[in-house]
Amino acid sequence: MAYPDPDDAIDGGLVARETEGDNAAPLSITEISNRLKRTVEDRFGFVRLRGELSGVKRAASGHVYCALKDEGAVIDGVMWRGNAQRLPFNLEDGLEVVASGKLTTYPGRSKYQIVIERMEVAGEGALLALLEKTRARLAAEGLFDERRKRALPFLPRTIGVVTSPTGAVIRDILHRLADRFPSHVLVWPVLVQGQGSAEQVAAAVRGFGALAEGGPVPRPDLLIVARGGGSIEDLWGFNEEAVVRAIAESPIPVISAVGHETDTTLADFAADRRAPTPTAAAEMAVPVRAELAATLADFSARKKRAILRPVTLGRERLEARAQRLPSAEALLQPQAQRLDELSERLRRGLRERAAHGRERLAQLRLSPAMLERGLRDARRRFGEMRLTPGLVRQRAQRDAERFAAFERLFLSLDPKVPLKRGFVLVTGEDGTLLRSRGDAAKQARLEIEFFDGVLAAAPLDRSAPAQTAARKPKPSTPAKPQQDDLFG
Repeated sequence: MAYPDPDDAIDGGLVARETEGDNAAPLSITEISNRLKRTVEDRFGFVRLRGELSGVKRAASGHVYCALKDEGAVIDGVMWRGNAQRLPFNLEDGLEVVASGKLTTYPGRSKYQIVIERMEVAGEGALLALLEKTRARLAAEGLFDERRKRALPFLPRTIGVVTSPTGAVIRDILHRLADRFPSHVLVWPVLVQGQGSAEQVAAAVRGFGALAEGGPVPRPDLLIVARGGGSIEDLWGFNEEAVVRAIAESPIPVISAVGHETDTTLADFAADRRAPTPTAAAEMAVPVRAELAATLADFSARKKRAILRPVTLGRERLEARAQRLPSAEALLQPQAQRLDELSERLRRGLRERAAHGRERLAQLRLSPAMLERGLRDARRRFGEMRLTPGLVRQRAQRDAERFAAFERLFLSLDPKVPLKRGFVLVTGEDGTLLRSRGDAAKQARLEIEFFDGVLAAAPLDRSAPAQTAARKPKPSTPAKPQQDDLFG
């Protein structure tokens, strides 16, 4: 029988062989999984996804597993315990959210997923759509055109403020103006939230513009329309068309200071300047008192920046390198996910084992015949057991070794053994063991125990320390040469 030449099996064969010039070594499943993981995490290091939650599950470890889906696709997601504990709302199926995080892969199941770091509720869609529609219509009329915006006066003599007279906004503005450049301020009190607020704000802006120059009430050189921060519903009055048109048609330059820095209303687009906060509006309205002081402060700051620039650059480089190091949580993510999966499998296995045991127990039926058969088997096994002398001697030898060890320990701890080496035990009249000379001096009678008996004795002097008998001087011997003291 003729066998085919292995060199001819290029298109396929039973055993994989490397051909000459082939540099594409086969990868292991772990290697290709790790390469895919690095590629996905480098390419999608930060993403924001909007979708509907599905299959929300909080593991015993505190991690949250879920899926984000829309009408065309679905992606698995996981949020680790630290981020899940900081969520301001409860996760549930069907909730539309915006999730921020990074894409990664889970090699254990050959799938990709998003590791969610932050999650927000995606609401207020209809309200924002209406706002965008109104903005586009007014922008088409030219109300937000940058060319129609006017420059603010450098030093306004009178400033008009449209805001609530009872809030903290007017106090912040007055305090900031007094710090920077004291000015004459006129306040037109209005509602800044709720029904009728838009009409009052529009009327106040038009009322300031209608004041006559040189009249009993001075006409402001600058207007500030201000309100504190709040939700989009709280700030909705400054998105009304009446307020926007009044600000755009005002003959006096207007600064809009509605909400905080992140809040944006249509009044901000129509005003000549937008301030992130009411305090910042007061800073825009008036200059600083001393330009020279500002210039000197600027020169000082530039000098400090020049001195600290090497330190700053070094700190930035260190932070950049530190940010590239993977966190401990990121390194443990696959293991934590696998631990959660194995924990779930263990619980299922225990439940199935218990169910199987209950089923077998239910199938067992005890009868006298079964008990008698078990008794006969036990008697037969007992009769087959044989005791050999070797087993008994081995057990006796182990017990003898243990007894010898206990005996050696007893002898090492016996206080009478050192008496044979010249030591004695000194006790008082009541049998108390005496450990110091002072205790012995207080006794009227002492008992000194030697290895061969007990000797009674009495201290010479119980009031004063015993004088040590002078020893006989030893015969003089030639002095031996002594070694020098190493310590001087």
